[in-house]
Amino acid sequence: MRKTFSLTVAATLLASGAVAQGTEITIASWGGSYQDAQSKALFEPASAATGVTVKQETYGGMADVRLQVSTGQVTFDIVASGSGSAARAGAEGLLEPLDYNVIDVSNFYPNLYSEYCVGGDVFSTVYAWNTDTYGENGPQSWADFFDAEKFPGSRAYRGSVAGALEPALMADGVPMDQVYEVLSSEEGIERALNKIRELRPNISVFWSSGAQHAQLMKDGEVDMTTGWNGRFDTAAADGAKVDYSFNQALLDYDCFAIPKGAPNKDAAMQFLAEISKPEYQDDLPKYITYGPTNKSAYDTGEISAEVAAGLPSSPENAAMQLPISLEWYAKWETVAAEMYQEMLTE
Repeated sequence: MRKTFSLTVAATLLASGAVAQGTEITIASWGGSYQDAQSKALFEPASAATGVTVKQETYGGMADVRLQVSTGQVTFDIVASGSGSAARAGAEGLLEPLDYNVIDVSNFYPNLYSEYCVGGDVFSTVYAWNTDTYGENGPQSWADFFDAEKFPGSRAYRGSVAGALEPALMADGVPMDQVYEVLSSEEGIERALNKIRELRPNISVFWSSGAQHAQLMKDGEVDMTTGWNGRFDTAAADGAKVDYSFNQALLDYDCFAIPKGAPNKDAAMQFLAEISKPEYQDDLPKYITYGPTNKSAYDTGEISAEVAAGLPSSPENAAMQLPISLEWYAKWETVAAEMYQEMLTE
């Protein structure tokens, strides 16, 4: 019975003239196990359903979109993005507003879509550890992660500011519900940076991608790292000695956006409507342990209670985490990013 709606969907789309058979769209994402999961759960089935040919590329984020838009040479129709990056890119005029008369988000979790980006999955930024080094008794808080005496060993940490300051403040004793209040000043940002400076002698790598931090753990190159839960689960399935905790993790979501001037904007909008449906999103956890943004995906019978319990958006796990504040990133990230890069080059 799975995916038997495909012919009906395709017929409906073709009859409405919304998308022409043979249309090709280009989707850019981040590669690795993440894009592989997107491809298997979302892109390939939706391509079969709609008759739209999907060309996939990997890209370096909104900087690539900015270059395409600024030069008037836009080749991407859809890009995967972090929620904060999309909010800033939209404000900068780099993205097309999404049409929620076309894309149905009526069953989405609150705040998992915006004017310029529709949520595709929910993930967590967690601290992970090498189980050969620490066994099952790894860090259980950010304070533990930053405590090189209690947990000696090498660390990896994010090389950009997104998701890098909040853990440092929690490690420095700031309650989870006060983190963004403290970060809303240059003094608060500096406090977080100083905490990272304390740990820096133990940081051997500042990672720049999910594929990289997963590989660091697979290779046993570091004893602990920050990173994205689904990447670690995939690495563990491949034999990596890695475990992590959701306690004090950062709850965030990835989304899909359409660059300004996308050559196939209308087809892209229809394609986003298609992959936002629960019958696609319920397949994503089969390939990577990120939660669906469409709540109805939990009602199709494809996601077992056992699997749901390991997803970031399950109620029990979400309650332990700090939701990312897009409002803070929209206001403060430019300043914070400059300060962070200065710290990295000291």
